[in-house]
Amino acid sequence: MSRLPLVLAVLAMLVAAPEALAAPGDTSRYVLPPGNYGGLPTTNESRDQLPLYAGLTPLRRNVDLDDIQRLFLPMDFRPIGQTRVEDIPRQDVTITYDSYGIPHIKGQTRAALMYGAGWVMARDRDLLLTFGRYPARAAVADIPGLDAFSLVTSATPFEPSADAEALVTRQRQDIVNTYGEEGRQMLRDFEDYAAGINAFYQAPGPPAPPAKPFDANDVIAVAAFIGSIFGAGGGSEHENADLLAKLQGRLGPRRGLAAWNDAMLSVDPESPTTTRRRFRYGPLTGGPVRGSVVLDPDSVELVPDPRNPGATAREAPRRQMSNWLQVAPRRSATGNALGVMGPQLGYYYPEIVYQQHLEGPGINAQGISAAGLGLYILIGRTRDYAWSLTSAGHDNRDVYAERLCEPEGSEPNRASAHYVFRDRCRPMQTFNAGTLGGRPVTFHKTVHGSVIGTATVDGRPYALARKRSTFGHDGANLGALKAMTEGRAATPQRFWTFANRFGFTFNWAYTSRAATSFFSSGLLPKRPRGLDRRLPTLGTGDYEWRAFLREREHPHDISGPRGLLLNWNNQSAPGFMHGDDEHYGSVHRVEMFDGWPRRVRLTDVVGIMNKAATQDVIGTEVWPVIRAVLNRGSAPDALTARAAELVDEWSRAGSPLLGDPPGGPIPFPGAAVMARSWPRLSDAVLEPVLGPLVDDLVDVVGRPGGLPDKDLRTLLRRRVRGRFALRYCGGGDLESCASSLWTALKSGVDELVAQQGPDPSAWRAGQGSTGFVPGLIPDRFPTTNRPTYQQLLEFTPAP
Repeated sequence: MSRLPLVLAVLAMLVAAPEALAAPGDTSRYVLPPGNYGGLPTTNESRDQLPLYAGLTPLRRNVDLDDIQRLFLPMDFRPIGQTRVEDIPRQDVTITYDSYGIPHIKGQTRAALMYGAGWVMARDRDLLLTFGRYPARAAVADIPGLDAFSLVTSATPFEPSADAEALVTRQRQDIVNTYGEEGRQMLRDFEDYAAGINAFYQAPGPPAPPAKPFDANDVIAVAAFIGSIFGAGGGSEHENADLLAKLQGRLGPRRGLAAWNDAMLSVDPESPTTTRRRFRYGPLTGGPVRGSVVLDPDSVELVPDPRNPGATAREAPRRQMSNWLQVAPRRSATGNALGVMGPQLGYYYPEIVYQQHLEGPGINAQGISAAGLGLYILIGRTRDYAWSLTSAGHDNRDVYAERLCEPEGSEPNRASAHYVFRDRCRPMQTFNAGTLGGRPVTFHKTVHGSVIGTATVDGRPYALARKRSTFGHDGANLGALKAMTEGRAATPQRFWTFANRFGFTFNWAYTSRAATSFFSSGLLPKRPRGLDRRLPTLGTGDYEWRAFLREREHPHDISGPRGLLLNWNNQSAPGFMHGDDEHYGSVHRVEMFDGWPRRVRLTDVVGIMNKAATQDVIGTEVWPVIRAVLNRGSAPDALTARAAELVDEWSRAGSPLLGDPPGGPIPFPGAAVMARSWPRLSDAVLEPVLGPLVDDLVDVVGRPGGLPDKDLRTLLRRRVRGRFALRYCGGGDLESCASSLWTALKSGVDELVAQQGPDPSAWRAGQGSTGFVPGLIPDRFPTTNRPTYQQLLEFTPAP
């Protein structure tokens, strides 16, 4: 056999190599636990990155360059270690797997590259593709009361109806309408990608091909699926309204509204923000509030859970552990832009993202792609820039109160067939979404969206419908990822333009050779005057959305305050309210990204992130204020006084949550004291005013540190911006407040004594360990509050 073809192939690779490789001097590395392969049976490539990921945690801030080299994989467009080439039926695409199971896909044409990406998707994430394909349609349809992702993790079968599939199909034309010829290219990409998926299943051997081949609709549906998990915000106005009604019932209309405004923490001027630039998007839209509705207390009845008609539906909590830290060249010790970035997607096997490198005409990008969306890079890098995402939770969903046409005595828990819109009684649509576990799934819809429940207003029945700005436009969001993957975001301004294509709500980070930047995306409605965005909107047609925020109206910045851009799902900008279900305040975990040197190195950024991943924000930010109040009173006994001293010691050490050994007991008794006492301390601040409604407040807003922090600092006569309207702890009396806090602390101490004995030096809380849902692999690792996937970057300036 002649060696000429082999020689020519090698020469061709050598000629093409300079374009594919990273620039000299760059540092670009990444990690994804437990490993990149996500099938059954597992292989070494299923779990080989977990030791790297877990190995960083005990280092806390003590990270050096050797640690970075040892615990993160190169992301420089080169395969790592020993390689093998996948056997596929096309000659115009090559899939090279490296020693960590990361595919490097090189297509001679764009169509061939998309085909190769589809093949890899089916090969490496067959389980997710199989279980997630049709539940993704549930996300497109906005089935009320249903968490589409739970269908995947529980392997609950969902069969979409023809009407549900039609919702997906219609989005093809929406993509073309949005992008024109570029939209038609996207649809060709979708089909070529689906062809690669189908080719994998048609190849000899397992797994068996699906009954229905994959097509562009599957890509569009998965886009909706990912957006429903991480890219939606707001839509909890009915919960806020119920809380307001209860507070007004206890405290009266004015004081109740004041307490509610305090608790919402909508645009607290002390909230840590990513940029200091002010962007106007507050809770009130101007003029008297006439179009927002306060529901009767305890009148909300949500629709049943479609999987369990006897249970009330509850939405899955939004995952918010993603973060990114960026250092502008002017702040960097080397003069290079720095970034440590990653999303927290939850710990699953198979993981819902996977690493890959795409190379073809106009594309050279590496990073992670979402399962089902592997034709573009979700988060990663091109040769000259990188990007990442955190969930922003912006307000792209609104609940509308639809006045029902039935007489006053109608049962409010029975959804009406008619509602008032533009002075007419209109029939609700009954939508057949398909079958779930063999059970038909139907629900009511109004002009605003899916009916999520009912309530009463002054005794009159209303339906509650939820409107989502991205409904019917899920696939168009992929235009943002397409442009980023193609390397078109050459400047921060171009980056903003492409990030603004994303209707899903995310905080985008951008690190290039010349700059760092961020943009907060989402298709965010401009609402008419007369509304409080935190409450349901009257659905009569008088308060419909007017338009959407323009690019320049979204929070964005270059370099950031003091050359730092920091985000940990915190508020993006002063004056900019996120979703009605977000409650920021004077305390946020992003403040734990602290201790920056005057000139920053990449090891500093990694260490600051890693230290905060095992640190308690209440211990560092709130306990010192609590302690100052406790000092104004007397401990009830010596043991409680000693417990406070133990918390002092833990707080001064930086409130670490790292076990000894890793995953085991935290060697600070104060950590155990705070773990037992914090809920009691937080509630003790609010109870003098709210009484039994503290539990209702916690159900809606949780226990944000900003509530006790601001109230106690006010009581101590410290500097406070945006003081609360009411005084809570001790009814505004400092000595009474101190007494109640000592009582709360003693309650936690008594529980520790009962469970761990009277010797405070022996008290321990555990760091704990984390496993992978839904239990297909047994691996566990010490718990850390850190992104699932993470990439580290140092870009040298362009020559």
